[in-house]
Amino acid sequence: MDEKPKSIWKKLFTGRMALVIWLGVATFALILGSYMAALAHFSYPMCNWVESAGIVAAICFGACLILIYIVWPLLRWLFWKHWRRTLFALACLATVIALFYAEENWRGKHDWEQFKREWEAKGEKFDFKDFVPPPVPDEQNFAMAPIWVESIKATLGSKRARRWYGDKFPDNGRTNFTERLQLEIWHQNSKLEEPGSGDWHQIKRTDLKGWQDYYRATNGGADSRFFTNKFSVAPLAQLPAQDVLLALSKYDSAVEDLRQVSLLPFSRFPLEYDAEDPASILLPHLADLKRCSQVLRLRAVAELQNGQSEKALDDVKLALRLADSVRTEPFIITHLVRIAILEITLQPVWEGLAEHKWSDAQLTALDAELAKLDFMADCQKVQKSEIFFSAEEANYLRRHRGYDNQFAQMGVNNPGDAKFKFAIYRYMPGGWFYQSALKNGRRLMEYLPAVNHDTKTISPALIRRADAAANNAVSFFDPLDSLKKMFNAEFLFMGNFLKKIAAGQSSVDLARVAIALERYRLAHGEYPESLDALAPQFIAKVPHDVIGGQPLKYRREANGQFVLYSVGWNEKDDGGAVEFTQGNTPTVDISQGDWVWRYPKTE
Repeated sequence: MDEKPKSIWKKLFTGRMALVIWLGVATFALILGSYMAALAHFSYPMCNWVESAGIVAAICFGACLILIYIVWPLLRWLFWKHWRRTLFALACLATVIALFYAEENWRGKHDWEQFKREWEAKGEKFDFKDFVPPPVPDEQNFAMAPIWVESIKATLGSKRARRWYGDKFPDNGRTNFTERLQLEIWHQNSKLEEPGSGDWHQIKRTDLKGWQDYYRATNGGADSRFFTNKFSVAPLAQLPAQDVLLALSKYDSAVEDLRQVSLLPFSRFPLEYDAEDPASILLPHLADLKRCSQVLRLRAVAELQNGQSEKALDDVKLALRLADSVRTEPFIITHLVRIAILEITLQPVWEGLAEHKWSDAQLTALDAELAKLDFMADCQKVQKSEIFFSAEEANYLRRHRGYDNQFAQMGVNNPGDAKFKFAIYRYMPGGWFYQSALKNGRRLMEYLPAVNHDTKTISPALIRRADAAANNAVSFFDPLDSLKKMFNAEFLFMGNFLKKIAAGQSSVDLARVAIALERYRLAHGEYPESLDALAPQFIAKVPHDVIGGQPLKYRREANGQFVLYSVGWNEKDDGGAVEFTQGNTPTVDISQGDWVWRYPKTE
């Protein structure tokens, strides 16, 4: 049989080869078309057209080749010739995946429970609910007094306030009595500048003349059209302190109500501790407490300048009561606000000492109030509660893996990165959430030794070491620690929190020693040569430096003043030098230099 040989061209145009040839022709046509289009558009570089077309053509050509020579033959082999084996393999794969999830879920929870048992054996409580302050009777609760209920209602609005108080608040129309003083009714077109509130860290007195001008401008001045809530002013300008007190008289009745309820023995704001999502717990009262302390600070400074030191003492004591009213709350942010209120309240104390406005009896009363503040004793409870708070949050995220919720927690901004991370968080084993909580808890435990409650000191070196360990953990990928980037902010927040705890406690101690020095001056006409002369007559015991535990640094200067300081966070004696942050409005940098108490130079 003589068969004619088949043409090679016919072979090329049959089967899969035909598809390849036609793909090549289509690719060539696409590139040729782009070349002709480029010739018709002289205003654009030709390479842009040809390069784009080439990339598109190469991708399409490569994808088709993969489909023709890999995907399609593989599918035929799997489902046409070996479908039984394929189904068996798929069943085995599903079993392995199920076993993997079951094992990881068991292991994660087992490791977490073992971690809890280890610490419970040491006498530690290991549940966030153990750190929630117990309920107190409403009639003995400072936080449930009508003056506070009305203020929170004004802050939250009636609907959200009912989540806190139910129907336990009167609807008498009173607005928030702690409205912001500096810019409470500010308008962007106003040419007024914010008056200075003073800063004892920077040795700056409160600018009462600036406040006097501010209040007079809001009531008939050139910029008064921008203000809707005017303050009372005298027809003719008085002394700055008198005009400021007249303007602040709008708060008199509210402050007196607050002073009365401050005598109640307990204080517990009705936070939603039983919320399913711990991160959703509202803390609106903190802003109100801080604003109220700002009102009391300005009142106290003006009262000192107006010769009313007893009233100034009452306002200082009330402000310190505000800081104490949230002492039992187990949140870092709460105690940072407490420290902020302290620093605000020390301003009139400092100005009264600098100008010798306080009597010996008043100084004794101030020391007694400040001696009640022990931020270092409070901070360990907060440190531990943060461990269990984050564990509760991890458990909530394990139960609720919704897209919006996850990204709200993770703070992801990049949409592409967000979708990738969502896929991981959405489908990873639940045990990995326990593993993340466990690793996070162990990292937070690293900060506990930094606060020594026996010696009442804080070690910046140990905190820096814990910060470095936390940062190092985030630098590499660990699927069993999938929440570490979200929790990393807590580590850095914890280190910063402990630094502010140290600075806050140091401020208390410096103020108490300064009060004792003023009492010594009243008794002897000058400051002592050393701090050893103060105890026990003017202070029961001179506090030591919370950094390092050595005596606080003190020296009497030639002009009759003194310099009193802690060596600060850098653990180095800088001779009483203060460092400032960079920027338009520099503040004291508590990470550098010393923490200093000194007065303005006398002229």
